Amino acid sequence: MKKFLIFLFTVFFALTAFAGKRVSPMLGQWSSSDGKDYMTIIKGNENQGLIIEKDGLKYELTKFNQIYTFKNKTENVQVYLNTSNGNLELLSNNKKIVFKKIIKFIELNLLNISFLLILGFIGGLVSGFIGSGGAFVLTPGMMSLGVDGLVAIASNMCHKFPKALVGAFKRYKYGQVDLKLGLIMASCALLGVLVGIDIQQKINNAYGNLGSDLYVSLAYVIVLTSIGSYVFYDAYRTQNSGGIEKKSKLSLVLKNINLPPKAKLKVADSVISIWFILPIGFLTGMLAATIAVGGFIGVPGMIFVLGAPSVVASATELVVAFSMGLVGSIKWGLMGLIDIRLTVIILAGSLFGVQIGAYGTTFVNQNYIKKVMGTIMLLVALSRGIIIPSYLSELSFINISVNINMFLKNLSFVVMFLALGTGAFMITKSMWKAKK
Repeated sequence: MKKFLIFLFTVFFALTAFAGKRVSPMLGQWSSSDGKDYMTIIKGNENQGLIIEKDGLKYELTKFNQIYTFKNKTENVQVYLNTSNGNLELLSNNKKIVFKKIIKFIELNLLNISFLLILGFIGGLVSGFIGSGGAFVLTPGMMSLGVDGLVAIASNMCHKFPKALVGAFKRYKYGQVDLKLGLIMASCALLGVLVGIDIQQKINNAYGNLGSDLYVSLAYVIVLTSIGSYVFYDAYRTQNSGGIEKKSKLSLVLKNINLPPKAKLKVADSVISIWFILPIGFLTGMLAATIAVGGFIGVPGMIFVLGAPSVVASATELVVAFSMGLVGSIKWGLMGLIDIRLTVIILAGSLFGVQIGAYGTTFVNQNYIKKVMGTIMLLVALSRGIIIPSYLSELSFINISVNINMFLKNLSFVVMFLALGTGAFMITKSMWKAKK
């Protein structure tokens, strides 16, 4: 198993180097605002330049001082990508036609399929171990292949619910799932999913994909830095107290507040008002729909607010993830944004990885789960923080050079996969030692 995992990591990072190249945001199919005019922008075969196909004709785009132009039968036309909203504008003789991008699914080849399979396996491994952690890398991973942001979020959510079902069932057999807690949180998480999808749509319509990416990155930095730091603090506090996991002071205070109705959570070993459970469920669902990560709120919330043991919290989160994924998939599917090919390929890798991760929780110290969770959170927050100046520059809020912009994007990409690789390494290392 150890040699197999090392081989997978080696192949994964090799594929990342070739499959993770960024593509021009202008590539794809475009429709005019009134829906009467269409055009397609593709990459040329010879010099890899851009070619515009419109009205049955092809025109080569020339670039000068960051402005693209082409000449049709009668005039020169400027092509301008408005980064504030993602629209494409064609300017000629004081006339402007605005085009909006048509969502188009990417072409798959052997390289992309291999990349997605291994991406899914490692994401599933981390997910089965800590109850979350796969989604944060799967969505950016798909986007690195040229998948539109909304399609990546939708396809990731669709793959989530069958994977979560497998993980939840596996850990339920180990006696780690508090079904009552999971169902209460899920009931409010479903509302959060619907609200989150609506928020993501409004941001994307107003500011385009770049605006959505900036929102996601800022949310990652704020949420993951604050929660990850506290998770690390609690893990080392537990370690210094002899390795015995104690309930947080906040959970003990809330437990003593008499605010009916109260829920008696047998597996989580807690009795607490459902009014403290519902907000955690709602935030979990909202973040799952907007930034594809809900478990990073749900799991720490169950541990530090509700007083659930780490292993129970990470297992119960899978029940919530199943519910969110099912409802979210229906909502995104009705909008035509799920690429079922990506879903199936990632799911194939995830189902294998999630069972290994779930199995590891049966003999790994509960406090170690917190350390894995905190490590991944802080590294992901660093990855998203690195790329924020790049998004601000492309949205014309600040000015940075093209070389620095590209460096930040590449560095962010490397740190993101470092987060995933580090988490997977910590899991497999602990399992290897425990088995010995």
